[in-house]
Amino acid sequence: VKLVESGGGLVQPGGSLRLSCAASGFTFRQYHMNWYRQPPGKERELVAGITNGSGATDYADSVKGRFTISRDNAKNTVYLQMNSLKPEDTAVYYCKAHWTLNTYWGQGTQVTVSS
Repeated sequence: VKLVESGGGLVQPGGSLRLSCAASGFTFRQYHMNWYRQPPGKERELVAGITNGSGATDYADSVKGRFTISRDNAKNTVYLQMNSLKPEDTAVYYCKAHWTLNTYWGQGTQVTVSS
C-alpha cells in the first residue's frame, strides 16, 4: 500500500498550488479520502474530506471557499486545489485513506506560503 503526495512547494501569499496524492495497493474507489496538515509546532489537523461513492466533500472552516478536494477514481488519485493561500496555510500536507478498519497515510508534502 502506498500513498504518495506531490505538488508542494514555496508560493507567495495569494498564490495557488495543487496537491496530488497517488494511491496504489488497495481498491481506491472504496476508500474515503482526506487531506490533513501539520503546521510547524502544532498538531495535525483535518483540512478536507471526500467520500467514496457520491464524492461528497467537507472542509475545515479555515479553508472553506479557498480549497477544493476532488478525486479521480480512474487514476487512483485525490487532489487538493489550494487558492488564495495565506502564510498560516504553511504546513506539511498529508493524505489519508480510510474504510472500515483500514487507514493509510502518505509521507507528506511541504507547503510554504511566504513572500
